[in-house]
Amino acid sequence: MAQWQDLLKLDSALQGQVRQLYESYKFPREIRHYLCLPIESQDWDFAAQDEYFARTCLQALLRSLEEQWVRTVQQNSILLGPDFPAMKDYLLKTFENHPVNLAVILSECLKEEKKILASASEAQGCSSPTVEQKRRMLDIKINDVRRQTLEVKQETKSLEGLYEKLDFIRKNWQSRVEEHAGFPQPQAVVEEECLIQANIIMQTNQTVQKQIVKILNQTKQIVATLVDVELPEWKQRQQLACIGSPVDTSLDYLEKWFMAVAEVLLQIRKQLQKLQDLITKYNRTDASSLPGPMQEIERFALSLLEKLLSNALVVQQQPVMMSQPQRPLIIKTGVRFSVTVRFLANLTEFVQKCLLKVTPVFDKDVEETKTLKGFRQFDIVSSDYKVMDVYPGGGGLEAEFGHMLLKEKKGNSKGAQETNASDRPASKRKRNQSEEDQNHLSVTEELHVIKFVLKFQHGGLDLSIETSSLPLVVISSTNQIPAAWATIMWFNMLSNSEAKDLSLFLKPPSLTWEQLALVLSWQFLAVGEMELNPDQLCALRDKFVGPDGLVHWKDFSKIESSAWFWIDGILDLIRKHLLDLWRDGSIMGFVSRKRTEALLKEKQAGTFLIRFSESNKDGAITFSWVDKSNSETHVHAVDPYTKQELSVNSLPYILYNYSLKAQANTNRKPLLYLYPDIPKDTAFGRYYTVPEKAPPKNGKNGYVLKKFIPVSSNPTPPPSPTRELEMMETDSDHHLNMGHQQVIQELFPDIFCHTPGHPELFTVNQEILCLQDDSEYPFSQD
Repeated sequence: MAQWQDLLKLDSALQGQVRQLYESYKFPREIRHYLCLPIESQDWDFAAQDEYFARTCLQALLRSLEEQWVRTVQQNSILLGPDFPAMKDYLLKTFENHPVNLAVILSECLKEEKKILASASEAQGCSSPTVEQKRRMLDIKINDVRRQTLEVKQETKSLEGLYEKLDFIRKNWQSRVEEHAGFPQPQAVVEEECLIQANIIMQTNQTVQKQIVKILNQTKQIVATLVDVELPEWKQRQQLACIGSPVDTSLDYLEKWFMAVAEVLLQIRKQLQKLQDLITKYNRTDASSLPGPMQEIERFALSLLEKLLSNALVVQQQPVMMSQPQRPLIIKTGVRFSVTVRFLANLTEFVQKCLLKVTPVFDKDVEETKTLKGFRQFDIVSSDYKVMDVYPGGGGLEAEFGHMLLKEKKGNSKGAQETNASDRPASKRKRNQSEEDQNHLSVTEELHVIKFVLKFQHGGLDLSIETSSLPLVVISSTNQIPAAWATIMWFNMLSNSEAKDLSLFLKPPSLTWEQLALVLSWQFLAVGEMELNPDQLCALRDKFVGPDGLVHWKDFSKIESSAWFWIDGILDLIRKHLLDLWRDGSIMGFVSRKRTEALLKEKQAGTFLIRFSESNKDGAITFSWVDKSNSETHVHAVDPYTKQELSVNSLPYILYNYSLKAQANTNRKPLLYLYPDIPKDTAFGRYYTVPEKAPPKNGKNGYVLKKFIPVSSNPTPPPSPTRELEMMETDSDHHLNMGHQQVIQELFPDIFCHTPGHPELFTVNQEILCLQDDSEYPFSQD
């Protein structure tokens, strides 16, 4: 469909070429248009060589026409829509008895369409092909070697018939001569015919061998493209996706290509074996049939298959804990994590005839375990090996390790003092501490890998196929997650998937602001489904960039007061309390107080904006509004709301009810318009229902109904209002009288339902307890 849509975008001159193309083949363009999707999804090159497959493709087109006709009838648009029955009649009348003719026509037309599109691209100066164009080019090459392989198979079958014919003549000529006595010099005639047949066999044999060599040479280029270009590009995309990039990491194309090429190589090997069997069976000794050249071709085919399969094992899902699905590659000791590997050569022959056992090994062949002092070592618990299989719904040949645990080896622990030595300020280190000791990696800078080893035996191949996870960080406390994630982001922005320098953070390179801005924006996209805009990134730049214009690792994550820990707190705040508001763009977010005043002073009274607190490093949010009285303009900012406070009252509730205490104990709501000029109820009405006035009601059991309203004292310019906070007491005796299910959930929170084990201590803002009808309360409070 994409190809036909591209043709429809061309100018009238090029579209005229398309029209002439289909007129020359007398094929209706209307059918090409309305069947563009099923037409482009079929392999017409292969169908042109196989009548059974061609008939299958024709049936697919007829089914599509039938489905579109049914939809037209259901929508009562028969007169307005295309004439699908007429198209179906044309295909049946013209191609039902000759489906190969249809395949030939569409095969040639699709190739000519590609030429027209290519000429259009050249005219526009498109020097580099798009991803879609590269995929089409690779599809064409693979389909071409598949077609040639089918031709070799047919030639080999013909060769077998020639061998049988010659053998029959040699074995039966004497009896036939006796039956037809009187032929002059029968032996000489038979020997001459045998010589003719032998020459035909020799030429056919040479032709088949040349065809096979040609196919293998073309396949060699395809294998190089898959192994050296397409697979590394996919791994690079997966690497970026792990740190939040919205790239496509589907393996469908790669698996399709790996399967097709593996099938071609297996078929070639089968045809070579068949040729060898024919030579052995009929005892041919001519030069072209000697085993030497055949063995060279067989070794060539085997080497290509070995290269392809050795790269077919990939980590489909990188190691990830269930509690941190958006932050893979961080593993906590003693906590379950999962990882999935996939074999791209997903052929039925391999599944049925091979026992594909995959074994995970932690830090296999990692030099840092020997060269870095204090480098921790771990064992994988509860996962020996998995047998790869095709599971319903997935379709891939996979092995999922769903219950893996890491346990640190005894005697290799760094210990608390050694772990934190490199994190202490230099002034507090021992003076006699060597430079080597100062270069130790901290826990969150130490990188590890998990290798997966697959034993593969099939058709003379005995391979040990390996693949590796991306470098991961092993932590012992959840408090280390922000620092560990900083390590994962930094490493994957600097390194490609093939380079695994696990000691990178001994001397970590710096990042440019452009690199860091990109990965920071991805974090907000992954958490809140909305990237940072240019204004927000501009506001963040000075918090990260040093005097030399670069971002340095020691300033980014080595100290907990760094801007990254502040950003991480805001991400957690969005994830828990502000997801909808961030996603719909209601939160301006990153804007300084000075910039806030400049924006609001020019707006009408009651205009407010929502921004993140710069003083609270754990993540908090505030709002500022403009107030105009006595010909003076003042901008006020409320004391930031923390995560604990937002756990009690949502931000839309706070915005709706926020009041200023005025004289005579009257209240005034100062928030009227979300910046720049959106009425508050328009901006946030979807999160609450504006109440209608109603007469007061008596509460239940004789109690008067209540509601909580956030309130501040009316500020005297210029100070900003500060809310007095009070703490809600919580029952800390939650472990008493715990049931069986609660105990299990506490012990295994990563397997069973995620039930909070410890209620938080909530901090709430000062409230006014109002006696009023609950119909004025738009939020549900339990």
